[in-house]
Amino acid sequence: MRAGNTSPDPSYYTAMAATFGFRVTATDGAARRGEMTTAHGTVQTPAFMPVGTQGTVKAVLPRDLVDLGTEIILSNTYHLYLRPGDRLVARHGGLHRFIGWERPILTDSGGYQAFSLSARRTIDERGICFRSHLDGSEHLLTPEKATDIQANLGSDIAMALDECLAYPATRDEAAASMERTLRWEKRCREQFARLGDQPGALATAPTISNPGQAQFGIVQGGTHMDIRVASAQATVGLGFEAYAIGGLSVGESPETMYEVVGATAPHLPADRPRYLMGTGTPVDLVESVARGIDLFDCVMPTRNARNGQLFTSEGRLNIKNARHADDPAPPDPRCVCYTCQHFSRAYLRHLFMAGEITAATLNTLHNLNFYLDSMRRIREAIAFGSFDQLRQEYRRIFARRSVDS
Repeated sequence: MRAGNTSPDPSYYTAMAATFGFRVTATDGAARRGEMTTAHGTVQTPAFMPVGTQGTVKAVLPRDLVDLGTEIILSNTYHLYLRPGDRLVARHGGLHRFIGWERPILTDSGGYQAFSLSARRTIDERGICFRSHLDGSEHLLTPEKATDIQANLGSDIAMALDECLAYPATRDEAAASMERTLRWEKRCREQFARLGDQPGALATAPTISNPGQAQFGIVQGGTHMDIRVASAQATVGLGFEAYAIGGLSVGESPETMYEVVGATAPHLPADRPRYLMGTGTPVDLVESVARGIDLFDCVMPTRNARNGQLFTSEGRLNIKNARHADDPAPPDPRCVCYTCQHFSRAYLRHLFMAGEITAATLNTLHNLNFYLDSMRRIREAIAFGSFDQLRQEYRRIFARRSVDS
């Protein structure tokens, strides 16, 4: 197993990353408060990124996200490549202009979506060959192509292409997958540098340049701690602007995930953001912040909202429960979101049971507010040295069953 630590070629540090920066402003144990600077604005960290898979966060408008205080969203390379196509997005001035969002955007590389399409894809050294879930057409996603697509989209942060390993995996499987991810990431980094040397020279969109884009590397290795450490060290050696921990929340226990995060984060640079991909129960957030993580994304607040589950200061609330049919209380008396300030549990249950689209909107506004407000509380607790108290509060509330059980 190789754990190369070769210094990156100077050409990797191109003008593309000139507007990207990060600084830690406060610490409390391993928890960090900071500021991440991108071409489209500054993000206060720890931060949660609502997931806008197809260029929109489901059930809400961009102005709603701004009103909630959202500073960065995540969009999906795989889905936008297939529909409407990254070239079309580039012709329309890039993803920010296309979707009407002026704040930072992070795009993933498509690796996780390929992982989830196990019956439709094969993986080899070239990349990921998959059949579209839309029309069955065949596509080959190489590291170079994933980098080009994200340059066409014009996101502030582009993720390198990685291989997301299924759980459980043997040690040999984890080592082989990690090594392939390193080879792919090196190719991503080289392609990123080539695009930076010739801004605006993409064959797919010759009029588009993206001088503000940064590229994040991804650490893999399953649940094998020494492989994770080797991956972290070798990925850092490739010289990315920042680093993510991938391949978790795929079936392992929360305790195992926390152990992997705790073993990996110290091997990532202290002066760069650390991003835990696709993870996000409220307890996951505080436990991961406690281990030095700065960025999160997860579909849980939006998906659960559409399914009638709300996150509150008293735990999880299932709005479809019959006990709320005549309940005049707001979902969360302590919450100041638009939903809680204007509507009762009885009304929200009525909307949900009637299949009204408004139910998804109001529930999503509340859940996103809960997550974003949780991150604000985390940042304040770190600054005041009271993070562990907040951590224990979240563990106590969300270790219980739903408030409806």
